[in-house]
Amino acid sequence: MRVLVIETATEACSVALFEGGELVDAHHEVLGRGHAERLVPMIESLPSKGRAEAIRVSLGPGSFTGVRIGLAVARALGLAWKAEVRGYPTLALVAAIAQGRPETGDVTVCMNGGHGQWFVQNYETDGLPDGDAASLLPDEAAKGLVHHLIAGNRAQELAEMLAPSAHGPLETLPDARHALRLPEPLLTADLSPIYGRAPDAKLPA
Repeated sequence: MRVLVIETATEACSVALFEGGELVDAHHEVLGRGHAERLVPMIESLPSKGRAEAIRVSLGPGSFTGVRIGLAVARALGLAWKAEVRGYPTLALVAAIAQGRPETGDVTVCMNGGHGQWFVQNYETDGLPDGDAASLLPDEAAKGLVHHLIAGNRAQELAEMLAPSAHGPLETLPDARHALRLPEPLLTADLSPIYGRAPDAKLPA
């Protein structure tokens, strides 16, 4: 079975195509902005234009716009190809990347959350979350439980706020090439975005 993975929840835009559990091809670009313009061409550049029987797509948390772009494309391709579409949490993919290193173990994922806050979540050795994701100010994140291994694009900053001898950071963005490491229980047919914090817009009183 072929699986197409779409990851657009951060400044990274990446796609990967797998067949029989093996990576066929992948593209990963750090864009900042411009996911809407780059995502479809990246998929079309994959073998067979990325056509697959199953699609995996990031649900966030991360960029509101990036998450919605990835979901829209995944839904459209799922309908066109009659493919199964399931989502996964972005922070879980970062944890899976970190746990692919030799020094495996529990990991704290720390990613940029916008408005001066970080998305923080702990994951156990089996790749499953230990508690919910939280959007915290840096000082609040440093006061919580932080594992020896920290991963994400704010890992270095969090590690510098703690004892350097006890916390090893892995600076990384989510990458679709590692998606098959995600635990099966984290894949969901519910394609609702995971925003991680309350919306900025407020309803009038």
